[in-house]
Amino acid sequence: MNLIAEVDSLATRPGWWDRLHAALMPDYNRKATAYWWTVVALGAAALLYSLVRVAMLPLESCMQVAVGVAVAMLAGVFPVRIRRSTNSFAAGEVFIFLLLLLHGPAAATLAAGAEALVGSTRTSTRWTSRIASPAMAALAMFAAGSMLSALLEAMQRTGLTNAGLFLVATMLFSLVYFLFNTLLVTAVPRLKRNEPFQPADLLGLFGWVGIAFASSAAVAALLYLTFRQSGSGVVMAVVPIIGLLLATMHYYFRQQDAHDAVRDAAAQTIAREAEVAARHLEELGASERRFHSAFTHASIGMALLSFEGRVLQANAALRTLFGVDDASLRQHCFQDFVIEDDLGALTTQLAQVSERSFESFGLELRCRHSDGSLVWVAANCSFFSEPGSTSPCLILQAQDISARRQAEADLHQLAFHDSLTGLPNRRRFRELLADAVRRAEVDTRQRFAVMFLDFDRFKLINDSLGHSAGDDFLVLVSSRIRDSVRPEDVVARLGGDEFAVLITDEHDVIAMAERLLNALRHPFYVAGTEVSTSASIGITSSSIGYYSPEDVLRDADIAMYKAKAAGKARYALFDVGLRAAVTQRMRLEGELRRAVKEDTISVVYQPLFDLGNGTLTGFEALARWSHPEHGRVNPDVFIPIAEETGLIIALTDTVLHRACHQLRAWQLADTESRHLTMHVNIAGKDLAQPGLVARVTHALVESGLASESLTLELTENILMERLETALPTLNELRELGIGLSVDDFGTGYSSLAHLSTLPIDSLKVDRSFVRGLRPHSKEATIVRSIVHLGNSLGKRVIAEGIETPSQFAQLREMGCEGGQGFHLSQPLSANGIELLLARKSHGLPTVAAPLPSRVAPLIH
Repeated sequence: MNLIAEVDSLATRPGWWDRLHAALMPDYNRKATAYWWTVVALGAAALLYSLVRVAMLPLESCMQVAVGVAVAMLAGVFPVRIRRSTNSFAAGEVFIFLLLLLHGPAAATLAAGAEALVGSTRTSTRWTSRIASPAMAALAMFAAGSMLSALLEAMQRTGLTNAGLFLVATMLFSLVYFLFNTLLVTAVPRLKRNEPFQPADLLGLFGWVGIAFASSAAVAALLYLTFRQSGSGVVMAVVPIIGLLLATMHYYFRQQDAHDAVRDAAAQTIAREAEVAARHLEELGASERRFHSAFTHASIGMALLSFEGRVLQANAALRTLFGVDDASLRQHCFQDFVIEDDLGALTTQLAQVSERSFESFGLELRCRHSDGSLVWVAANCSFFSEPGSTSPCLILQAQDISARRQAEADLHQLAFHDSLTGLPNRRRFRELLADAVRRAEVDTRQRFAVMFLDFDRFKLINDSLGHSAGDDFLVLVSSRIRDSVRPEDVVARLGGDEFAVLITDEHDVIAMAERLLNALRHPFYVAGTEVSTSASIGITSSSIGYYSPEDVLRDADIAMYKAKAAGKARYALFDVGLRAAVTQRMRLEGELRRAVKEDTISVVYQPLFDLGNGTLTGFEALARWSHPEHGRVNPDVFIPIAEETGLIIALTDTVLHRACHQLRAWQLADTESRHLTMHVNIAGKDLAQPGLVARVTHALVESGLASESLTLELTENILMERLETALPTLNELRELGIGLSVDDFGTGYSSLAHLSTLPIDSLKVDRSFVRGLRPHSKEATIVRSIVHLGNSLGKRVIAEGIETPSQFAQLREMGCEGGQGFHLSQPLSANGIELLLARKSHGLPTVAAPLPSRVAPLIH
């Protein structure tokens, strides 16, 4: 198949003949191509034959032929153009005809071909012309020259040797040569266009060219006759004279052409100048008429003013613009219509009119209409002088731009103000704050303060009442904030439920913050519902020493988060220590991200025990981070950072996979450990991820751990906040056989109404209740209630944070099934757990017993 395709490709590839045709004559049809090649072949044959014939002549004759050919070629380089005509002739024809008479058709054929080659090279860039022209000239000369030779021989045989007849025969021959050559040349375009030959092709070209050929033949005949009578010396003397004569004619004609061109150009210039002058006068009159018409009927206001601003003449548009008639307008100066605030700029410009450097000015001014309304005007004023006027004046153009100015004001409102509340937006507040920072840098007495407000329950309002109600709430809040500050203070909405207040005097900021908190404690009525809310306020002031508005907003934001962390509904002042804490937190965030990416987070395991019989029931997997500089970082520090930054998902996956693999390894190493379970904590973001079930399943399948051996723990707060969306996911996990436990039970929202329906297996009593366990204490009552509630619902109850024998004993007495804590065992590394399992397999105690020295170094 490949061979056939290659053969087909070669068959369709153009051959050398087609490529040659495409290069030489792309516009030639079949007839023109055949004709061209035929003429070229015959011309080449004639030239070759002539070259052979000349070579057979004596050396002296060959030299004469060579000189004649060279002279003909040289003459062809400089043709003589006939004045006032497009025709020209080359002096080379004289020498071609002379060679014909002296040495026969062969010599003349070589000279004609050479002369045609020079002429075609000079006048054409196509190779078809450069090749065909010499061939056609040679063919025409060979045919006509042979005819002349035959005619002269016949005349000699019959005794007709009269010089006059000889001269006439030579001239007739030249015309035949011209006709032959013209016929050969004109046939090409006719054939290319598939048109028949027309006699007009010959007659149209005859004229001066035919006469020039006949004259050249006559000169050659006379030279030949002179040569026969007087010898070659006369001819050699005449030839330079002929050349000089032709050169003189060439130079003379060129000079005459140049003189004619100069004379024609001068005449044309004079005519154009006269025409331009006449047209200028006509246009000047028309321009004046147009100006008066444009001035009178212009759609914008126009007026002629004196240098002092007095109105000399005004059009109807200006009268309409100011709402006055012509008589009233002429009695006023233009300045009388400009409001006082803008009058200074106009007066300054008019004062410069008398200076030489003045050309024009443009101003945007506010003018007063006769009805009292304000009109924005774009005024452009420049010199004006009418023909015949005794003194120059000013021309004023006044365009009403009130609509544009209003649109700009509207755009400014949109760009720099919040569309919902009408307050300045973040961009505008930043500009005003930047001005305050600059003023404080220049003058330390101009101190300012900034309050950053964030509402504590705005998301709840949006979620419960809808976004429309949330918008109504923001409008009410913005109005209340604005009413609680001074008129000179700036209130802005930065976005969402974030507001900022720029206070011009930092000494009043504390009193204003307390006033705002009190005002915001009063309920709002939104969508027919009474809504109570509070705000956390962060405060910073110029006394810190700021150089950019961004730094001010950043520190106020930091202080606001401090207030929110302290319990909300309060204010907090910024100090430099807060910035250091935030910087440290950001650094920890980056290092935690790198630790999670590089998989340097470790996992330890805290054993869980049955409090009734003291047996080991499982483990809780806990993440640990050992920082290269700061050492071990408390989980209470890095776990919240991971939750805020979204790293908690990757962290959960790391703990989950390691814990599942580790428990499976322990189960395979000891058959008695197959009943042990692994508890892994999941965060709110994990629960919100739609792929949580798939992630857990992947960890189980990859490790080979049975689903019954895994329990997922989630805090009561997370569970109740996301109950509606989390319930389908929890049901899927429960159907897989995975255990579910509620961590920190008793500290979050009340979930008693949902405990009977939630797919959970156990409750973990928060360590804060266990820590306060004492006989007859409030904590003891709460823990006992949780244990009874769990037992009644069939849920296993596990106590966290058991640290003393008293706590252990009370929990056992209450009937709490499971527990964990330092009293039972601290979190251990994998090696520590293996030692613990070894003690268990040998029947050694594992609960409330001192750890062996080999295990102590393994505690984390």
